[in-house]
Amino acid sequence: MILSMTGFARSEAALPTGHLVCELRSVNHRFLESSLRLPEELRPLEGELRARLQQELRRGKVDCNFTYRNLAPESRELEIDSALVDRLSGVLTRLADATRGVTHPPQLDLVELLRFPGVLREATPDSQALLDESRRVFTAALQGLKEMRAREGSRLAELISQRCDQLTELVARVRARLPEVHQAIRARFTERLAELATNIDNERMEQEIALLLQRIDVDEELDRLDGHLTETRKIIAGSEPAGRRLDFLMQEFNREANTLSSKSQDLATTRMAVDMKVLIEQMREQVQNIE
Repeated sequence: MILSMTGFARSEAALPTGHLVCELRSVNHRFLESSLRLPEELRPLEGELRARLQQELRRGKVDCNFTYRNLAPESRELEIDSALVDRLSGVLTRLADATRGVTHPPQLDLVELLRFPGVLREATPDSQALLDESRRVFTAALQGLKEMRAREGSRLAELISQRCDQLTELVARVRARLPEVHQAIRARFTERLAELATNIDNERMEQEIALLLQRIDVDEELDRLDGHLTETRKIIAGSEPAGRRLDFLMQEFNREANTLSSKSQDLATTRMAVDMKVLIEQMREQVQNIE
């Protein structure tokens, strides 16, 4: 299955203490390179998330960006330190006993009690719950990224298959034209000899023509192009990572097309060789994005 190295995914969750967002972006790269930006609350997950990326992806430059926004102060939950209040109540009770009989004993003021340091505080977020929810959000984003890379890969496979079909047609056209090209070369050679008005042994002439045809023979290049096309289709239909193998094949395609062009003694064949190189370059650009 062809997978692209380009993709984007986003996942988010609303928590009692804030809003959590995970974004994953990936672009083409020779190897797998991951970059994680995490808030301090999620630092304990860095190694685990990096290992997940290495487990699920083979190639690409992947940026993982987590953001965690706390709720506005007016939306945050408050809690009372009951243990501290109990201790303060004991102190106040003893104070009341000590001042019994005083004309104006001190009165308990609940507002003043709340102002005592530590009695009233913001609810502390559950760090383990935050980490667990972050794992869930990351898993959802990673799945979305993989799905997008798969969709992009399917599109790339289709484009490469189309180019392969066009290359196959060009190879067949060049092969079909070979007899006509050979006949034209033989006719040109004979015509030049006639212009020279020189008697030449027919056997020697056939030898020279055979040597000339051998130098411009492109059957081997066409056979190798056919073989590369077969291998390309096989790789596209396979289930293994294909990017590096296809990249190597693009180099081989280009080598054969260049040789075909350099050997050509026919304008039409040269034009078809140029068309081949255009298609190969288009495929090579697509292959750069394949995992």
